[in-house]
Formats: sequence, structure tokens, C-alpha cells
Amino acid sequence: MDALYTAVATATHGREGRTVSSDGKIDLGLAMPVELGGNGQGTNPEQLFAAGYAACFGSALGLVGRQAKVDLSDAAVTAEVGIGKQGEGFGLKVTLRVELPETVDEATGRKLVDQAHQVCPYSNATRGNIEVDLVIE
Repeated sequence: MDALYTAVATATHGREGRTVSSDGKIDLGLAMPVELGGNGQGTNPEQLFAAGYAACFGSALGLVGRQAKVDLSDAAVTAEVGIGKQGEGFGLKVTLRVELPETVDEATGRKLVDQAHQVCPYSNATRGNIEVDLVIE
């Protein structure tokens, strides 16, 4: 694959440090969530992953909607990223909650969400590695 764009970010001190993008648009303090024993005073990798996946999936949904001539401009995607023990280490699981406009019928909505899941780069990167549930609300 030839990259059309490459994002660059550097993290220091892991989950208790800071992450900064090469262009300075992201400059965030990191902290372990309270649920994992941290103080929760910063963002964490799971929140960043959820934000990126939700935005990317929303763009993929818009693309397949335009191709199908279905207006999905009012759709919203919420990504829930869970972390937990998996074997000797940790693993992630994702639930994508997709809110479609009321004008989209259930069958069309399901078809477009499934198509977006095939197009989305995050979905392609996680396929076979992370459990991803698609929920239409």
C-alpha cells in the first residue's frame, strides 16, 4: 500500500505520560483510568482509539451512503473500546453504536453499516484481531 497520508505522534512515559502529534495539534496528558488503578487525570489510549475509530467509521458510513444515494449526514457513531485480560496480556474489544436518521429503513441501514465495516480502515486493521460488534440504534 502506498500511504496517501501518514500521521505521526510520539508518546513518552507510556500511560502516565504525554502524547504529542508531529504538527502539535494533539498535545495531551495521559493517565491510567481509575478503573485500572490510575488517577484518571488525563486521557488514555482506549479513549483515543475510540475517538479515532468513531470518526473513521462515520466517514466510511458517509462514503457508502453517498454511493448508495442515501443521506447519512445526520448519522452518529459512538465507539466503546474495552480493555481486559487476555491470556498473559491484555486485549481490546469494540462496540460501534450507529445512530442512523429515521428516514433510513432497517434493512438499508444494516446493509450500509455492514458495507462501512468493509471500507473503514480501522475495521480492516482490527478484523480478526479484535472483537467488533456493530449495533444500530
